[in-house]
Amino acid sequence: MKKIILKKGREKPVLKKHPWIFSGAIKKVDPGIIDGEIIELCDHSSGFLAYGYYNSKSQISIRLLEWNKDIDINDSWWQEKIKNSISRRDSIIKTDSYRLIFSEADYLPGLIVDKYGDYLVMQVLTAGIEKVKEIIVNALLDLTSPSRIFERSDSVTRKLEGLEKTSKILYGDSVPDSIIINENNFKFSVNLKEGQKTGFYLDQRRNREVVSSFSKERRVLDCFSYSGAFSVYSLAHGAESSTLIDSSKQALDLAKKNLELNNLSDSIFELVNEDVFKTLRKFRDCSADFDLIILDPPKLAPTRAQKNKAFRAYKDINLLGMKLLTQNGILATFSCSGGISQQDFRQIIFNAARDANREVQILTNLSQGVDHPIRLTCPETEYLKGFICRVI
Repeated sequence: MKKIILKKGREKPVLKKHPWIFSGAIKKVDPGIIDGEIIELCDHSSGFLAYGYYNSKSQISIRLLEWNKDIDINDSWWQEKIKNSISRRDSIIKTDSYRLIFSEADYLPGLIVDKYGDYLVMQVLTAGIEKVKEIIVNALLDLTSPSRIFERSDSVTRKLEGLEKTSKILYGDSVPDSIIINENNFKFSVNLKEGQKTGFYLDQRRNREVVSSFSKERRVLDCFSYSGAFSVYSLAHGAESSTLIDSSKQALDLAKKNLELNNLSDSIFELVNEDVFKTLRKFRDCSADFDLIILDPPKLAPTRAQKNKAFRAYKDINLLGMKLLTQNGILATFSCSGGISQQDFRQIIFNAARDANREVQILTNLSQGVDHPIRLTCPETEYLKGFICRVI
């Protein structure tokens, strides 16, 4: 097996089991290593540290897989890792759609697999996973017996890895334009081919339940509503009404379909096809108010390089949201940006409250669902942050 040598003093993250090695930490690379190939990582004295796969085109040059020198990374190793990831969810997930494999968090960096009923959607994000894709598909077939496996490798991460985007059937017949899934006794239409992420925000499942527990007899404003899932939950749990805002007409059409799938009357919801930032200002200027506001924007800071710009955007929408809330109104606010930590997000809420001249109490901290675990040795796996606040 070919070797890669680290610079002196750069082995500390490896010893702490962080799975990433950046290009600047590398001292020497054996000649002839193919992108995606498994390599042996060594310290500056050529002592064994871990096994991982290498990509010369990526800033994250090595993603580590195994710290035990006596273990071979072969077909059986991949199958065992996939089996363990699936079995960890068997006893805690009681719904038909959830994440089976969450990349670094499940010790399989670069691989995401989501289950939608008997369909699997797979994202291959790195050259190392691309190289063993067939092994992974065979393991998934053995372990889950899906009717279809569809690849949605259309993330910008692929470009950073020197890979082309691709979407295609890996197993089974063609995938329909939409399927219906069940989540906590609600029905949702999911477009596996073109829907956001792999089709649905599975990571918000528990948060939808929590937010809806505050919704009874409240007028809801659902911002960046996408599939309308927060509104479905809220209206079904007794909200007086819900106004859904999204800049995408296609998203609002989907939201309307989901509201109707759950037998919710169009007399209690309104769809607004506009930019959320502009609409919040318009509502402020006409003195509109709401009792519960949900802010679930798309990723505004994928990395820390966009952090300052994202800070301003997050503060802006939260400040406007606070101004639109009635006395003791509820603000459910989220950030899915990896470049914004939970402490960062809390500071943003504080700054927004100060500038809005509102007192705010945090009632609940929210995070990604249990099928999206946070690996302590890889803090980057914690990406979804949220707070339920009372605004006074």
